[in-house]
Amino acid sequence: MPLGGLILSIIPVSAFLALLVLMDSFKLVTLWGVLRSLGVGAVTALVALYANSWLLDHAGVDLHHYRRYVGPVVEEIAKALWIVWLIRARRTGFMVDAAIHGFAVGAGFALVENVVYLRMLHDSSVFLWIVRGFGTAILHGSTTAIFATLAKSLSDRRGTTSLHVFLLPLLLAAVIHSLFNHFVLSPLATTGLLLVVMPLLFIVVFEHSERSTRRWIGSSFDSRMELLELILSGDLHATRIGTYLQSLRDRFPPVVVADMLCYLRIYSELSMRAKAVHIARQAGLRIEIGEDVRANLEELAYLRRSIGRTGRLALAPFLESSAHGLWEMQALRK
Repeated sequence: MPLGGLILSIIPVSAFLALLVLMDSFKLVTLWGVLRSLGVGAVTALVALYANSWLLDHAGVDLHHYRRYVGPVVEEIAKALWIVWLIRARRTGFMVDAAIHGFAVGAGFALVENVVYLRMLHDSSVFLWIVRGFGTAILHGSTTAIFATLAKSLSDRRGTTSLHVFLLPLLLAAVIHSLFNHFVLSPLATTGLLLVVMPLLFIVVFEHSERSTRRWIGSSFDSRMELLELILSGDLHATRIGTYLQSLRDRFPPVVVADMLCYLRIYSELSMRAKAVHIARQAGLRIEIGEDVRANLEELAYLRRSIGRTGRLALAPFLESSAHGLWEMQALRK
């Protein structure tokens, strides 16, 4: 097998994985963690190849139907096991963590599978390498990342890591994999479609999961005033928001957690102040913004930079939409 073929078959999935890691501004998933998930994915591929071979010999299913209906289930279960363990062992604090681990497992799986298949097929055509690299490799990474994201979201919302919360995400991953293996279109057309659909599907799943988490946490308090009172009182243990905030301690350095709570407190105070100013101005009253508000706005800007993109993502369920929040801050600056 030419070295160029192997490189071409792994570049796309490696680039996608690197992009996900770059999204993690606080590097909650360490380089060692990414490499470990890659290694687990590689071992998983060897186990799945052996399992597929054994089942083909003993299950009485022809190769055509096996590739469409049985193989996808076997491979998605094999890849999902590591993610299930990470979530149940509380090694993933946020959905972005789970997504990175999931895609890394899929990338490792695809790497070994490509090596084995390219050696077995003895086909040196660039066409095959493109299909394996841009098609199958992206598929393996994306389906496992989607499984991990949905599983983490459901686990957080339901407050449990029981095995039943993993069934629906696993079914979705297996169905996507099975549809790809039906090859309704030509291999090249299927690869092109996959390059467009899978990233979009992953984004939709991630956004849906984030909105669900926001609704789940938001159901435990009716207003921003309640949120502020909970933060100031420190009595968070019996609430859903408290459970979520407590999990931050396991994922961020203590100084960052302190900055995040300060950011949430100041943001809530300024948000309520902005609403009050808006209502007063509608009533014809002129309220001057004091130096204390300006100082809080400056501190909020500093804390925003301090906690980073991942920190803001973690706090997103507690904050209003970016457009509304921006309007509130602008009202105070004016």
